[in-house]
Amino acid sequence: MGFIDIIEIIIKLGVGFSILNVWLLNRNKSTPWRGANASSMEEEFSAYGLSKNAMIAVGTLKSLCAILLLISIFFPVTEYIGAIGIAVLMTGAIFMHFKIRDSFKKSFPAALFLVLSVITLFIGQ
Repeated sequence: MGFIDIIEIIIKLGVGFSILNVWLLNRNKSTPWRGANASSMEEEFSAYGLSKNAMIAVGTLKSLCAILLLISIFFPVTEYIGAIGIAVLMTGAIFMHFKIRDSFKKSFPAALFLVLSVITLFIGQ
Protein backbone atom coordinates (compact mmCIF):
# COMPACT_ATOMS: atom_id res chain seq x y z
CA MET A 1 0.00 0.00 0.00
CA GLY A 2 1.48 3.29 -1.14
CA PHE A 3 1.21 6.85 0.11
CA ILE A 4 -1.55 7.73 -2.39
CA ASP A 5 -3.58 4.72 -1.25
CA ILE A 6 -3.34 5.90 2.35
CA ILE A 7 -4.41 9.43 1.36
CA GLU A 8 -7.39 7.98 -0.51
CA ILE A 9 -8.46 5.96 2.53
CA ILE A 10 -8.14 9.01 4.78
CA ILE A 11 -10.30 11.05 2.39
CA LYS A 12 -12.94 8.31 2.23
CA LEU A 13 -13.04 7.98 6.02
CA GLY A 14 -13.21 11.74 6.53
CA VAL A 15 -15.93 12.38 3.96
CA GLY A 16 -17.94 9.25 4.75
CA PHE A 17 -18.00 9.63 8.52
CA SER A 18 -18.52 13.40 8.35
CA ILE A 19 -21.61 13.02 6.18
CA LEU A 20 -23.00 10.27 8.40
CA ASN A 21 -22.31 12.43 11.47
CA VAL A 22 -24.25 15.35 10.00
CA TRP A 23 -27.22 13.30 8.83
CA LEU A 24 -27.51 10.64 11.53
CA LEU A 25 -26.19 12.26 14.71
CA ASN A 26 -26.40 16.04 14.31
CA ARG A 27 -29.46 16.45 12.10
CA ASN A 28 -31.35 18.25 14.87
CA LYS A 29 -28.47 20.31 16.23
CA SER A 30 -27.46 23.85 15.46
CA THR A 31 -24.08 24.27 13.77
CA PRO A 32 -22.28 27.26 12.24
CA TRP A 33 -22.61 25.60 8.82
CA ARG A 34 -26.42 25.47 8.65
CA GLY A 35 -28.02 27.57 5.94
CA ALA A 36 -29.85 30.75 6.96
CA ASN A 37 -28.89 30.28 10.63
CA ALA A 38 -31.25 27.32 10.92
CA SER A 39 -31.04 25.31 14.13
CA SER A 40 -31.90 21.94 12.55
CA MET A 41 -31.76 20.18 9.21
CA GLU A 42 -35.52 20.56 8.77
CA GLU A 43 -35.29 24.33 9.33
CA GLU A 44 -32.39 24.50 6.89
CA PHE A 45 -34.32 22.70 4.14
CA SER A 46 -37.30 24.97 4.81
CA ALA A 47 -35.01 28.00 4.32
CA TYR A 48 -34.04 26.55 0.94
CA GLY A 49 -37.72 26.23 0.03
CA LEU A 50 -37.60 22.43 0.22
CA SER A 51 -39.98 20.07 1.99
CA LYS A 52 -39.35 17.57 4.76
CA ASN A 53 -39.75 14.81 2.16
CA ALA A 54 -36.96 16.41 0.12
CA MET A 55 -34.81 16.48 3.26
CA ILE A 56 -35.45 12.78 3.86
CA ALA A 57 -34.63 11.94 0.24
CA VAL A 58 -31.42 13.98 0.23
CA GLY A 59 -30.37 12.61 3.61
CA THR A 60 -30.99 9.06 2.49
CA LEU A 61 -28.99 9.57 -0.72
CA LYS A 62 -26.11 11.31 1.07
CA SER A 63 -25.96 8.61 3.74
CA LEU A 64 -26.09 5.85 1.13
CA CYS A 65 -23.30 7.46 -0.90
CA ALA A 66 -21.23 7.95 2.27
CA ILE A 67 -21.65 4.27 3.13
CA LEU A 68 -20.68 3.26 -0.42
CA LEU A 69 -17.57 5.41 -0.15
CA LEU A 70 -16.63 3.75 3.16
CA ILE A 71 -17.33 0.27 1.77
CA SER A 72 -15.11 1.09 -1.22
CA ILE A 73 -12.08 0.95 1.07
CA PHE A 74 -12.55 -2.83 0.98
CA PHE A 75 -14.67 -3.23 -2.19
CA PRO A 76 -13.46 -0.69 -4.77
CA VAL A 77 -16.40 -1.44 -7.08
CA THR A 78 -18.59 0.89 -4.93
CA GLU A 79 -16.19 3.84 -5.14
CA TYR A 80 -17.45 5.42 -8.36
CA ILE A 81 -21.13 5.45 -7.37
CA GLY A 82 -20.38 6.76 -3.87
CA ALA A 83 -17.98 9.49 -4.95
CA ILE A 84 -20.05 10.65 -7.93
CA GLY A 85 -23.17 10.67 -5.78
CA ILE A 86 -21.51 12.78 -3.10
CA ALA A 87 -20.08 15.15 -5.71
CA VAL A 88 -23.49 15.68 -7.33
CA LEU A 89 -25.26 16.14 -4.00
CA MET A 90 -22.62 18.58 -2.74
CA THR A 91 -22.94 20.59 -5.93
CA GLY A 92 -26.66 20.85 -5.18
CA ALA A 93 -25.90 21.88 -1.59
CA ILE A 94 -23.60 24.66 -2.80
CA PHE A 95 -26.31 25.95 -5.15
CA MET A 96 -28.82 25.97 -2.28
CA HIS A 97 -26.45 28.05 -0.13
CA PHE A 98 -26.00 30.50 -3.02
CA LYS A 99 -29.76 30.57 -3.61
CA ILE A 100 -30.39 31.95 -0.13
CA ARG A 101 -27.26 34.13 -0.20
CA ASP A 102 -25.43 32.36 2.62
CA SER A 103 -21.86 33.37 3.32
CA PHE A 104 -19.07 31.30 1.77
CA LYS A 105 -18.37 29.87 5.23
CA LYS A 106 -21.71 28.07 5.22
CA SER A 107 -21.06 26.36 1.87
CA PHE A 108 -17.42 25.53 2.64
CA PRO A 109 -18.08 21.97 3.95
CA ALA A 110 -20.07 21.10 0.82
CA ALA A 111 -17.33 22.59 -1.39
CA LEU A 112 -14.66 20.67 0.50
CA PHE A 113 -16.53 17.35 0.21
CA LEU A 114 -17.12 18.02 -3.49
CA VAL A 115 -13.39 18.55 -4.08
CA LEU A 116 -12.44 15.52 -1.98
CA SER A 117 -14.93 13.32 -3.83
CA VAL A 118 -13.52 14.42 -7.17
CA ILE A 119 -9.98 13.76 -5.90
CA THR A 120 -11.12 10.28 -4.86
CA LEU A 121 -12.42 9.65 -8.36
CA PHE A 122 -9.11 10.62 -9.92
CA ILE A 123 -7.00 8.68 -7.43
CA GLY A 124 -9.16 5.58 -7.76
CA GLN A 125 -8.82 5.27 -11.53
